[in-house]
Amino acid sequence: MFVGIRSPLTGLSEPELVGQVDCRTGSHPRWFGGTGIPAGEQSRMTDVITMTGNTTIVSLNGEGEEREMAEPPKIELFIKASDDCAGVGNCPFCQRIFMILWLKGATFRLTTVDMKAPEVLKDVAPGSQPPFLVFNGEVRTDTNKIEEFLEQALSPPLYPKLACKYKESNTAGDDIFLKFSAYIKNPNPGLNDMLEKKFLKSLAKLNDYLLTPLTHELEKNPNGGESSRAYLDGDALTLADCNLLPKLNIVKTVCMKYRSVDISRMSLLPGLTQYLDKAYKQDQFSHTCPPASEILWAYHTVAKYLKK
Repeated sequence: MFVGIRSPLTGLSEPELVGQVDCRTGSHPRWFGGTGIPAGEQSRMTDVITMTGNTTIVSLNGEGEEREMAEPPKIELFIKASDDCAGVGNCPFCQRIFMILWLKGATFRLTTVDMKAPEVLKDVAPGSQPPFLVFNGEVRTDTNKIEEFLEQALSPPLYPKLACKYKESNTAGDDIFLKFSAYIKNPNPGLNDMLEKKFLKSLAKLNDYLLTPLTHELEKNPNGGESSRAYLDGDALTLADCNLLPKLNIVKTVCMKYRSVDISRMSLLPGLTQYLDKAYKQDQFSHTCPPASEILWAYHTVAKYLKK
């Protein structure tokens, strides 16, 4: 079992990460794959860094606001490790909770779990699959329930509200991953056109939602035409984005490899292009994504090249 947390360490001239520490041997830190947090962006965060043995715990306040935390909750998030146990593995549900905690600005410890040796968790959450959360000693194992719990437990005024204002935002894009799976696992060229059309239709449906003005936009500008918002529910990332974006990152990566299709650069889907462009510029999303190689490794036995 390895423990680590992404950390903006003051004074670093290059992006770095606090590494994974082997808690069983107490060895020196091993660095995550992927990028860290640029030192130039640290002004947007409140850095509360404490050392406890081999574990570094960091408080990330995405709003850049100082706040009193006399007795902050003790939070540990367990997520899937990469295949080589050197970093974060491919799991959109794990990334979803990781993003939520980061957006909340909570202090937490991140533990990556070697899925080839899950017995190390038998005393924490026997039989469970990541992600799961230990909050003040209580274990929670259902992703949806974890999300619901965190929204209630980490609430204003100390923590931002992440729930959507519009219920439609929660279901936008909810059929994409299913259509993608059928499309990418099909080896038969005769079925490709049909499956591709269904997949593209699901992307177009999301694109239309992103371009449709929300109520508050129409109230400000009734004749404004297309929406100018950045994300599903407005100009801030919400729980809906934490659910959808990790899946879209997988779709984008796998489709590029097996179908030579870049869903983030489709001229007929400008709303989706803008959405992904802005999302990848947010640390809470881009720095929680697994490496592309990890995603492709997870799909190498199920994704199919089309037979000639």
